[in-house]
Amino acid sequence: MTNNFIRFKASKMLHTAQGPQLLDVSFELEKGRLLTLHGPSGAGKTTILRILAGLTDTRSAGIEVEGEIWEDSNRKINLPTRRRSIGFVFQDFALFPHLTVRQQLEFALPKGAVPTIVPELLALMELEELQDRRPSFLSGGQQQRVALARAIARRPKLLLLDEPLSAIDDEMRFKLQEFLLTAHRHYQLTTILVSHSLPEIFRLSDEVISLDKGRIQKQGAPSRIFLDGEISSKFRVTGEIIGILPADIVFIISIHCAGTIVKVIATSEETAGLHIGQKVMVASKAFNPVILPIG
Repeated sequence: MTNNFIRFKASKMLHTAQGPQLLDVSFELEKGRLLTLHGPSGAGKTTILRILAGLTDTRSAGIEVEGEIWEDSNRKINLPTRRRSIGFVFQDFALFPHLTVRQQLEFALPKGAVPTIVPELLALMELEELQDRRPSFLSGGQQQRVALARAIARRPKLLLLDEPLSAIDDEMRFKLQEFLLTAHRHYQLTTILVSHSLPEIFRLSDEVISLDKGRIQKQGAPSRIFLDGEISSKFRVTGEIIGILPADIVFIISIHCAGTIVKVIATSEETAGLHIGQKVMVASKAFNPVILPIG
């Protein structure tokens, strides 16, 4: 294993609403990539993040990050969380209520680190005007930017994001995705994200792991995971295209059908030849509807 990869292998018994379930997952991730974990509740997505962070015990595990062993059950190695180079953004932000925005970032710096990254992050995340405020005086979107900046402040080898944008409205979510993508690229981070949002996954991810019942079902580029597969005859409905909007590398197509509006993710190839006002058929795939021109 070279120093440019993350290696993860772990097994652990999960206690789900459907009863005990074994998590048994193994994958590799190249440095600098953004991987999204996707799947139903109870599939093991958050548990994988917690295992990587050293916050959850395992039955057995082997974790290597850029040549450093974080956990090896056979060799009885298990680094505590404080010795793992991670940044973790939780769903509830977990900001310190008594610290200002700047102090949150300064507190996260490794001991002896040069604090030049703090003003840089304040500027990158557009927090300069808010740096003297405490969390109670910030909106949800502003708090999320602070939480993300704080996680990045220590320049972690691994950034872990547990559905960080799930509680934010669509407009703010889109803006925060841009902040996240900019920071990921600027600091050349290796990031693992948990998300249920397909537009978010397509916009941010280099790779996706689809999980179910503690096992990996598929791994690959978002288009391969969500847009491949045979068409099912269980769901077909005709409609009219009322909007085609670009969303980074994909398009969101709005279709009026059956008295409602359906939004469908499509690649540039699938969008070619489609236009507003066109009659189309929407048919279901395993994970995502697809559009079929009529006539």
